Amino acid sequence: MGDKGFDEEFDVVVVGVGAAGAAAALSAHEVGARVLVVEKGDESTAGGNTRVSGSGWFINRDPERAKVFLRALCGQYHVADDVVDTWAVETARNSVWLRGLGAEVGASAQYHTEPEYSELDGSDCYAGMDTVGGQMGNFLLYDFLIGALAERGVEVRFSTPVRELATDAQEVVGVEVDGGRRIRARGGVVLATGGFAANPRMVRDYLRLSDPPIWGSPHATGDGHRMAQRVGADLWHMDNMMTITGVRVGSGPGVYLALWAAHHYLFVNSEGLRFVDETAENRHGHIRRNGGYEHFPLKSFHLIFDERMRAAGPLSPTKEVLPVGWKLLMEDFRWSTDNTAEIAQGWIRRADSIAGLAELIGADPATLERTVTYYNQACADGRDDQFGRAPHTLAPVSEPPFYVLEVAPLLGWSNGGPRRDGRARVLDVSGAVIEGLYAAGEVSSTYSWAKDGGFHIADAFAFGRVAGREAAHRS
Repeated sequence: MGDKGFDEEFDVVVVGVGAAGAAAALSAHEVGARVLVVEKGDESTAGGNTRVSGSGWFINRDPERAKVFLRALCGQYHVADDVVDTWAVETARNSVWLRGLGAEVGASAQYHTEPEYSELDGSDCYAGMDTVGGQMGNFLLYDFLIGALAERGVEVRFSTPVRELATDAQEVVGVEVDGGRRIRARGGVVLATGGFAANPRMVRDYLRLSDPPIWGSPHATGDGHRMAQRVGADLWHMDNMMTITGVRVGSGPGVYLALWAAHHYLFVNSEGLRFVDETAENRHGHIRRNGGYEHFPLKSFHLIFDERMRAAGPLSPTKEVLPVGWKLLMEDFRWSTDNTAEIAQGWIRRADSIAGLAELIGADPATLERTVTYYNQACADGRDDQFGRAPHTLAPVSEPPFYVLEVAPLLGWSNGGPRRDGRARVLDVSGAVIEGLYAAGEVSSTYSWAKDGGFHIADAFAFGRVAGREAAHRS
């Protein structure tokens, strides 16, 4: 879209007010820029996945070792050296920066106290996860960032979707918002629009998932991706993501399936066969399998369990235990403590026999009975020769009634987006900088493959600050 005149003018325009957008706006303001933040959500739903996330960022105690760790996590999907270098240096500054803004920063004592990928070289850089007030989730980080913007007089316009980037001679010079209003950005535009998990077409095309429930914000519809592509942006690691075991609960976002109360369960596919070590640790979207790290889960399957498992505790944590996710925090959803409400809803189905469960899921009864018999024998033997499930997790599924629940891949976030360099500048398909366009956060995550706890917020803060400073200096 060519330059046709503007209705107003700022030094920097930031699109989106999650962790990356707030970091960009605050950093640009810090160096003297006049900043506007535009956000498509209203005040009650804005903030993207930051608002409903665990809201923590990993503690990077050694930037040099962090470079090694990031490269190990990326594996064969290499990330450019300048991006790795910036990431390592800037993520180590996150907590100091937030304290400088006035945040009460403290390490989480319950979650992510150690790296999930401790076997990888460089993991010794990981010293836990910092949060606001030492507490996970519950909007604490988002509320602090919104307050920090307000205290500094940085304007945030809610319910203001950006429809198009304004360009002049292949340079991004502003945005056009809903209603046709055009806003110039003298230094540049920072895309901090989040991912595309809530865009079914993009999820099918890039992630090869079929209509998965989402864990996070329904505003994550790939707006920034499409705007960047229209001005020639290249893309990177569009097939990377994080899924975890989840459950559909009516329409909209789903909830996390966390089998923490007991071990009297197994997973089966549509044919009634086991296919995986059910207790393999999900490390932010990957499990260790077949000699490497694989995305899991990628398709729906069935959870089979018995009465002991049903009575042991809720299959999905309440927000008092894990205050994360749109359904819990924004819709105040609560799973029942004994799973009976979910049975009454028909989400969990019950039968007096394993053969009866097979009929419920359309599997061959003899096959499912044989699967459960073999599994129970492995429990008795204390050894799972099929999939190597740890002996202490082998608990039989033998006490009726029996239950089945359909498990879906719960899509937490997408990782890919417009390719950027170590200065957060978006690159075109020939590797050249698109002048005036920057990206940070989930719209253009650094992570090409595996990622550890607190990595996404850390990355959003790091490149958000870089993008804000770069755009401000350019103005």
